[in-house]
Amino acid sequence: MNKLLAALLALAAIALAGPASAQVKEEPSLEIRALSTSGTGQIVYQQGEAVITNGVEIIYGDAVLTADAARVNATTGDVLAAGHVRIQRDNLVWAGDSIIYNFRTKLMQAEKYRAGYPPASVFTAGENLGAENLARDPTNRASTARTALTNGIYTAQNAFITTDDIANPAERIRASSIKITPGKSIEARNAVLYLGNVPVFYFPFYQQPLDRDANHFNFTPGYRTSYGEFLLSRYTWHLNDTVDGVFRADYRSLRGAAGGVDLNLHLGQWGKAAMKYYYLHDEDPEYGNPAEVPSADRQRFAFSYDATPYTNLNFKAQVNYLSDSLILHDFFPGDYSQNPQPSTFVEINQLFSNFSLDVLSVVRINDFFQTVERLPDIQLTGFRQQVFHTPLYYESKSSIGYYNQEFAITNGVPMGRDYAAARVDTYHQITLPETFFGWLNVIPRVGGRWSYYGVESGPGGTNEATPRTIFNTGAEATFKVSRLWASATNGWLALDGLRHIVEPSLNYVYVPAPSVGPPALPQFDYVQPSLRPLPIEFPDYNSIDSITSQNVIRMGLRNRLQTKRAGQLESLVYWDLYTDWRLTPEADQSTFADAYSDLVFRPRSWLTFESELRYDVSLGLVASAQHTLTLRPNEIWSWSLSHWYLNNEVSAILNPGQTGNNLLISTLYYKLNENWGLRATQQYELREGVMQQQSYAIYRDLRSWTAALAFRVQNNQGSPTDFTVAFTFSLKAAPKMDVGGDTVHAGGLLGY
Repeated sequence: MNKLLAALLALAAIALAGPASAQVKEEPSLEIRALSTSGTGQIVYQQGEAVITNGVEIIYGDAVLTADAARVNATTGDVLAAGHVRIQRDNLVWAGDSIIYNFRTKLMQAEKYRAGYPPASVFTAGENLGAENLARDPTNRASTARTALTNGIYTAQNAFITTDDIANPAERIRASSIKITPGKSIEARNAVLYLGNVPVFYFPFYQQPLDRDANHFNFTPGYRTSYGEFLLSRYTWHLNDTVDGVFRADYRSLRGAAGGVDLNLHLGQWGKAAMKYYYLHDEDPEYGNPAEVPSADRQRFAFSYDATPYTNLNFKAQVNYLSDSLILHDFFPGDYSQNPQPSTFVEINQLFSNFSLDVLSVVRINDFFQTVERLPDIQLTGFRQQVFHTPLYYESKSSIGYYNQEFAITNGVPMGRDYAAARVDTYHQITLPETFFGWLNVIPRVGGRWSYYGVESGPGGTNEATPRTIFNTGAEATFKVSRLWASATNGWLALDGLRHIVEPSLNYVYVPAPSVGPPALPQFDYVQPSLRPLPIEFPDYNSIDSITSQNVIRMGLRNRLQTKRAGQLESLVYWDLYTDWRLTPEADQSTFADAYSDLVFRPRSWLTFESELRYDVSLGLVASAQHTLTLRPNEIWSWSLSHWYLNNEVSAILNPGQTGNNLLISTLYYKLNENWGLRATQQYELREGVMQQQSYAIYRDLRSWTAALAFRVQNNQGSPTDFTVAFTFSLKAAPKMDVGGDTVHAGGLLGY
């Protein structure tokens, strides 16, 4: 028994020691190089140390030291370097005239030093640099070396911190002592902020993070017709790696004071959460809002959560409360343009190898938006998968839920009669992919759908419990042909060979009349008008409640011209044409649907023309069009010219009561020099002969700061002309928006 116990203990010890020993990192070697090629920089060994003059480079793992001269002890890792000393390690760059450094313990001493942390654009300089414990007990070098090995923390006196990478920074924080933790932070005590040589603020304690943006202010003063004079300010703060946020304090002379807070939580495995709250006591809520007069107390609350705690398991949630339907339009136009009617929902998704399970709950908390509540909607999707070892493939989509159609309430009046019902829906389809003659791909399919609707409740509920069955069949046929001209060249088009690929396609869908038509069913998932064609085949066509009979062929022709540029394959032309041939059109349909054309032409890598065209075949006119010409020849300037057209008939379908448009949009950016740049955007309505919007911005690089002066004029019919001028500036180390962010979100320069 004792022998058995001893053997088990020995095996346990080996098992524990094995992984531990495997984790021991191999000690890197100390590599010494003489940089001089004149013969005077040879390495000379004296008393076990290497002495190098006239240029030296020392490499130890990821650490690199260069200097004019150095004395190196390869055994202990000690280096005494002099003359233009530069050490790069842990993303920190140290510089000085004379530095004592130990590569193994990271112990460093210097009478004067300079250091920079490029990832965070933070720089520091000072005197009496040493390890943290060495500053407290300079006589105990051995203890200091052991401590430095574990924490790598340095201290210095009479130092300053700045984000301005020049010898005499325009702004800096000077402190009596600082503590530098590589990759983490720089802490300063008795710190004073200087602008030039003028002290402007005192900090008993100041911390400059190196692993994230520092706490900072952003101010945007300006004037807007609907605001009057305004000052939008925010303070961005970071408590730790888990919590950060923004405090907002705004004032608009015509609308009053406002403020709010953003809070962000970074929860590691459990994802991230964000909360926003904003409140304004509006002194003129009627401005520009004749149809709906909001309350003077206007507020916004938004919450979002996104996490993937385990593989293939995802949680998402959003809560969006608005005091009125116009608060985003009036004070957050950037958010309004992206999503004018934000929803509130909770969604859970579990992905399996062949299936996906989704649970979605949608509730309405803003009664001025029409919403289909889902309480909840549970959906199981079966991806296309082979049936055993047969040539057949199976796919499915099934759902069960309780749905409540709630119409918008405007000025206390409902815009419709609400109704609610339960629904069970299951769809299954079999496909048989085949390839004929080695080039023709044919995928016949057959499927069926069964749905059950419970008794409708609510003031608009009229239908009894109803089952419905639907059958569908069809087939898709595609093939691809190509031709290569390897010797084709053209200087203007930058051609180096040419390949033409043609892909015709036919997709036939036949759906006989359902057992119950849409008028006898509650409408929750119904057809939403769109500028682009909707899918015609199941299960991609997901307007479940509005399914009617179909007998249609979608015809497509895709062309691609490819060439080589700079050794890379690039598309010279991409052109996709498609339309629907309705073999059995409905009463309100023509034989042929609108024809669509999607084109991208790139004659040079810096020149692109894009086009999306929708043509009404029955009426012989353009229904909608979007064309864009973009030039980006260099980093000095870029220009894009766009034309957007929408005829009145299509506009009335998409937005009842609104006419179409015929817009010409120009955006020009020009970099005058290293310090100055400008951007100009104009939006001109061709039919009305009106410049609807024009905006201009001038950018100035102030070394550690960036500044912009922006001006905008909006002239929309039915609303007063809106003038805005604003000035914004921010630290380069903590920019207000990412590079190019103002192109996507132009209102950002105006404080939105």
